[in-house]
Amino acid sequence: MAIPRIIVCLVCLILCSQQTLIAAETKAKPNFIVIFADDLGYGDLECFGHPKFKTPNLNRMAAEGARLTQFNVPVPYCAPSRATLLTGRYPWRHGVWFNPAPDGGRFRSGVGIADSEVLLSEKLKQNGYATICIGKWHLGHDPQYYPTRHGFDDYLGILYSNDMRPVNLIKGEEILEYPVIQANLTKRYTDRAVEFIRENQKRPFFLYLPHAMPHKPLAASEAFYKKSGAGLYGDVIAELDWSVGEIFKTLKELDLDENTFVIFTSDNGPWFGGHTAGLSGMKSTSWEGGLRVPMIARWPGKIPKGQVIDTNCGSIDIFPTILKQAGIPLPTDRVIDGKDLFPVLTEQAKTPHEALYSMKGNFLFTVRSGPWKLHVKQSPRQLLANQGKDWIDPRGPDGVTIIAPYEQAMPDQPPGLLTGDQPGPMMLFNLEDDPGEQHNVAKQNPQVVARLKKLYDQMQTQVPDSIRNFNQKPKKKAASSR
Repeated sequence: MAIPRIIVCLVCLILCSQQTLIAAETKAKPNFIVIFADDLGYGDLECFGHPKFKTPNLNRMAAEGARLTQFNVPVPYCAPSRATLLTGRYPWRHGVWFNPAPDGGRFRSGVGIADSEVLLSEKLKQNGYATICIGKWHLGHDPQYYPTRHGFDDYLGILYSNDMRPVNLIKGEEILEYPVIQANLTKRYTDRAVEFIRENQKRPFFLYLPHAMPHKPLAASEAFYKKSGAGLYGDVIAELDWSVGEIFKTLKELDLDENTFVIFTSDNGPWFGGHTAGLSGMKSTSWEGGLRVPMIARWPGKIPKGQVIDTNCGSIDIFPTILKQAGIPLPTDRVIDGKDLFPVLTEQAKTPHEALYSMKGNFLFTVRSGPWKLHVKQSPRQLLANQGKDWIDPRGPDGVTIIAPYEQAMPDQPPGLLTGDQPGPMMLFNLEDDPGEQHNVAKQNPQVVARLKKLYDQMQTQVPDSIRNFNQKPKKKAASSR
């Protein structure tokens, strides 16, 4: 009888050991948090040079990690930038090169992220991660495009921009609230993020937090409204900073801080009232003010403290960087444009990119290589240039369908430089010498222009005809002679 008892004990011991190993392996997997602000300008944070806005929690995050000063997005507006972050691919590859809008025209419905695209959420979920998206999705608002159909266990947020009607707050796949009191959004999203972390403290998780703010209409809760001394925009930034602080407070309380990789960045440059820290242009332009965004990365014990990194990189790199740290192979059946940024974050390695590209509409607009940036196509430095403080925003607060403060920023508050050489095609700038893109030096550097134009042309061949020719009207057939 003793032998069977020994065998049973050994089996139990082996099973317990296996469970312990599995539990240890699960706990050892790092957590990932990506906080994605909406329309946050390069200079909208105190640690990136804003003279009035106070961001103590983001300042601390930068001091305890790395602040990247040459971080680029591939488009100067919402949806394509989000799809790039989640796929590691340029918009002409993932297919979302436009902004879906339920109150729009051409992209009103039936458009969004394709099922064939592989999202960061899907890869992490397949490998045992709890996943949630809290905030702005904007990769399609028909049911087949919902976050819960693309790798996220749960969702809370507005499926598109907070100025697109109808402004519905969605929980999972159901409407939770309409109309939405936008002043409560940042706090509501933060509360759910903290709750998610607590719910999943015993397993690896991916928290994707694409905030609504500071996209118009600006709104802040009562705890922050008119408290910053820097206007409504300053109130909004102060509340975003508070949100970051709440997340770090929770990580430390639950002893998750050293096992969590946190990234804070923005989808594109600022709208009116924002700040580019001396860069030219704004949201929806291909100048640096539209394409360069703040980026902070923090992971205690992994990313050295207090770094300021000037390496050219971008949001296309987040997908491969996170998957590498999760020990998950990249997809091999498609082009992944992004590169692993961890050598840059930990060793300040050189840029992994020969060039970075930007798109606007269905065209490639710029190519950047090293300090050089070539504007192949012309872009204005400011939107609504002929409008002022009396401009009436057709998507502004109306107290019924869009509920937010009426004192919104206007076109008389441009966020970026408006000076410089007259915009035109084939302009070349040296961003080391001229970060504000004031002086076109194409004539003085014909070899640089030729090299960058060759890179542009090579990438242009990879843009599908269906995108390049999207706006072309079909040619009329010549009338046959009789």
